[in-house]
Amino acid sequence: MDLNLKGKSALVCGSTQGIGKAIAEELANLGCSITLCSRNEEKLNKVKEQLFHASGQQHQVLVADFAKPNEVKSIIDAHIAAGNQYQILINNTGGPPGGQAIDAELEAFRIAFNQHLICNQILAQACVPAMKESGYGRIINVISTSVKMPIPGLGVSNTIRGAVANWSKTLANELGPFGITVNNVLPGATSTQRLSSIIENKANKSGKTIAEMEEEMKSEIPARRFADASEVAAAAAFLASPSAGYINGVNIPVDGGRTGCL
Repeated sequence: MDLNLKGKSALVCGSTQGIGKAIAEELANLGCSITLCSRNEEKLNKVKEQLFHASGQQHQVLVADFAKPNEVKSIIDAHIAAGNQYQILINNTGGPPGGQAIDAELEAFRIAFNQHLICNQILAQACVPAMKESGYGRIINVISTSVKMPIPGLGVSNTIRGAVANWSKTLANELGPFGITVNNVLPGATSTQRLSSIIENKANKSGKTIAEMEEEMKSEIPARRFADASEVAAAAAFLASPSAGYINGVNIPVDGGRTGCL
């Protein structure tokens, strides 16, 4: 199996913590040069210092706030114009706040749409020309199992994640002839800061302790545990590799079996 990414470059979004950071680390371990992208330069530089670089990789950071799509476009366009090219794009952005869809403000949908779909489109448009030129491209979107089964209490997230999934499938069909694959990784309950917040909110609303809520949520997962971010990263890294060249336009849950459909 060919998992070697030496000589490849990846733009990894949301990479200062959680799943994004774990993906950056795994890709670097496979020989890839990493550009970490997030809004916090200090945190980005700390992660950069920790990345494996013994294979001669050149790691760098790119500061951008996905709440400001026009700013993201200016930054990435200038970055690409300066000679930076990517064979791998990891679209990963923190999910919208919880709550029912019917109660959500219109602005909440607009913000989430910009942060996820619009910024994904901006980055894809910037990176795809070099992918086409090299005949090798991997666009991997970290979204949610809600694209298969909506998750109660995550109304805005369910809506926007579904839009991203269909955008991804459309791109997969359009870009397949150029050696570019577009796939989605769907994390289940993963031990991250976001999951901690979700557990705390659920516990507060139900009157249960955090420990009780954790056990209740784990009981819904056949694996009876939460995922480690590195396990989600492993799926993304495989999709980024040469061995995944014929996997295109799919949703891959990494959820311990929790999602109740195929």
